[in-house]
Amino acid sequence: MTKQVKHTILIVLFCQFLICLGMSLIFPVMPFIRNEYHFSAFDMGMMSSLFALAQFIASPIVGRVSDKTGRKPMLVWGLVVFALAEFVFAATSKLWLFDLSRVVDGLSAAMFVPTAMALAADITTKEQRAKVIGWLSASFSGGLMLGPGLGGLLAGISYKMPFWVAGVLGLISAVVAVIKLPKDADEKIYDDVHPQRESGSVIADLKKMASPAMTILFIMILVSAFGLAGFESIYSLYVNQVHHFSLAAIAGVLTINGLLSLLLQAFLFDQLVIWVGEMRIIRWGFLLSVIGTIFVIYDHSHWQIFVATLVVYEAFDMLRPAITTLLTKMSEENQGLLNGINMSLTSVGNIVGPLLSGALLDMNYQYPYWVVSVFLMAAFFITLKMHDQPAD
Repeated sequence: MTKQVKHTILIVLFCQFLICLGMSLIFPVMPFIRNEYHFSAFDMGMMSSLFALAQFIASPIVGRVSDKTGRKPMLVWGLVVFALAEFVFAATSKLWLFDLSRVVDGLSAAMFVPTAMALAADITTKEQRAKVIGWLSASFSGGLMLGPGLGGLLAGISYKMPFWVAGVLGLISAVVAVIKLPKDADEKIYDDVHPQRESGSVIADLKKMASPAMTILFIMILVSAFGLAGFESIYSLYVNQVHHFSLAAIAGVLTINGLLSLLLQAFLFDQLVIWVGEMRIIRWGFLLSVIGTIFVIYDHSHWQIFVATLVVYEAFDMLRPAITTLLTKMSEENQGLLNGINMSLTSVGNIVGPLLSGALLDMNYQYPYWVVSVFLMAAFFITLKMHDQPAD
């Protein structure tokens, strides 16, 4: 890995960490927003849905645009758009502007995250890619993990303060990206990896991607996103209602999970890929997530549920970068479009998973996790039919 490649990756990691920190700063203060302006639960749910919907629609489009126009402009504008969205959210008191801000926020996520993944794929070899995608996943998780605590502290000053700070972090990231990231046309980091980006029609590019192996990986992205969102969206409610976990115990589980996730993705993921390969990680990730989920359903020992929960979360934390790494290896062209579809399918899972789990929880407390387990087990059986290294 050349010095310029390392420099570019470090800048992207720094910017992604700041934008994820900014995104998660706002989580603790959303209830205060609801109470201050007397919004309904439906209003707050609509804000979250609009974010995911905008991300779903925009991700393949902006990914395709970045294939044609370059990665740097899309990354910079994604950061600027994020900052503007946070400033609007901080300044307004009107519901329609809150909603508009969340739409713009979803657009910024669609512009930055898949483009960062596409850039990583552009400038790395197949041997380097698992390590870099692990780093990107770790910076993403690290920002999301640290943000809520900092947001809670800032909310002590003003419940709008986290949004102002998030906007400032977005602007700082944009300035750093403008100054430090090399221009696509000037950088030499592509010479030994991808001589140029091809750009045919969208339909032609999609047909190239429609191989059986890649289609199965897209399905796995959808299933893993649905499984994780379905599991974690009701986790606090479930273990509190069924297993009588205290809020302190729930917070402890989630905090330890965040630390483990950061360590695994940053320091262990690329070694696991070298040792066993992406497909075995995916296969075991699906199986372990099923086993852990079933333990959460039926075990009544708090410490065993604690361990089972960590198994589920860490399995998902290995699944997502493994699938992404394998996808980038299966097609060296149009990485923006490829990662845009990845993000779009993830958004679908993030929308459907919580809605279905919430509805099933109202019927029976075991239904949500059984449905999640069935989908994950089906994905595990599909992996048994695939070669360990389909990209080779």
